[in-house]
Amino acid sequence: MQRRTFLTLGLAGGAGLALTGCGFRLRGLDTPSAPLPELALAGPDSDLARLAERRLTSAGTRVHDGAGLILNLGAPEFHQRRLSVLDSGPRDEEMRLVAPFSVQRAEGAYLLDQQRLEASRGYSVDDGDLLGREERREEARQALLEEAVRQLMERLRGLP
Repeated sequence: MQRRTFLTLGLAGGAGLALTGCGFRLRGLDTPSAPLPELALAGPDSDLARLAERRLTSAGTRVHDGAGLILNLGAPEFHQRRLSVLDSGPRDEEMRLVAPFSVQRAEGAYLLDQQRLEASRGYSVDDGDLLGREERREEARQALLEEAVRQLMERLRGLP
C-alpha cells in the first residue's frame, strides 16, 4: 500500500515538473504584465477608451502620443434586444457591445488590421421597477466594457 502511494505521488510530481519545464502555466495565476512597453491611443473619447487607458497604465504600459505603436480604438456600439416574448411582467434582455480597433506602427504599417471586440450579457428587467431596470442596464453596460478591455489586453499580449 505504501509503495503504491509513493509511486502515485512520484508520478504526479514528475508530470508536474515536466509540464513546468516545457513552459506550461495556468491562465490567471501569473501577475498581470504589460502587454506592450509603450503605446499611443487614438480615436474618439469614450468610456471604453478611458477604461482601456487606465488598464494599460496599471499593467505597466506607458501611454503617450510619441509611442512607436498606435492603438486605434473606435467608438463602442451598444445594441439591446428583447429575449422574452411577453410584453408585461419580468422579461429578459440582452445587451451587446461591438467596438472596432486596430494596432499600427508609427510608420503606418498595421500589426492588427481592423479587429472587433465583441461581448454580450443578459439581464432581467421588470416594467414596474423603473429605477432597478436602469440600474441593471448600467451594470450590464459596465460589465461589457470590462469584458471588452479584457479581450483587448489579451489580444495586445499576443503582439510581437
